[in-house]
Amino acid sequence: MFDLGMSELLIIGVVALIVVGPKDLPGLFRSVGQFVGKARGMAREFSRAMEQAADESGVKDISQTLKAASNPKQFGMDKVREATDGLTDWSATDTPLSDDRAEAARKIQEATAAKEQARRDAEEAAAAAEEVAPEATAAEEPKDKG
Repeated sequence: MFDLGMSELLIIGVVALIVVGPKDLPGLFRSVGQFVGKARGMAREFSRAMEQAADESGVKDISQTLKAASNPKQFGMDKVREATDGLTDWSATDTPLSDDRAEAARKIQEATAAKEQARRDAEEAAAAAEEVAPEATAAEEPKDKG
């Protein structure tokens, strides 16, 4: 508000001491302090009332919208996010296929499932062979060379 430095306050104090006198100076400063406190309280109350009125009228929402629109980086990212929202919810069953393509997709899925099952069977057989192999090698080793 007022930009008063130490030197300006010192000059005001000396002038007040000369004009008012040393006897009445503490009362004057107390009165000035109370007046400044009341003025600050009124300014604070006015500011709160204006903020409350702005909140009720929606000015705050509009200002946030304008700030968001004035930020091109954020605005661009919002548009990219809107454009890509549909991509995360996509599944193969959502898209209607022609009869030929649907039949081809079904054949591919069946072939993939059959290969996966064959792979699992081969892994199980290999695991079973490994379990039997250590037992057989342990039985073939000589017990004692002595």
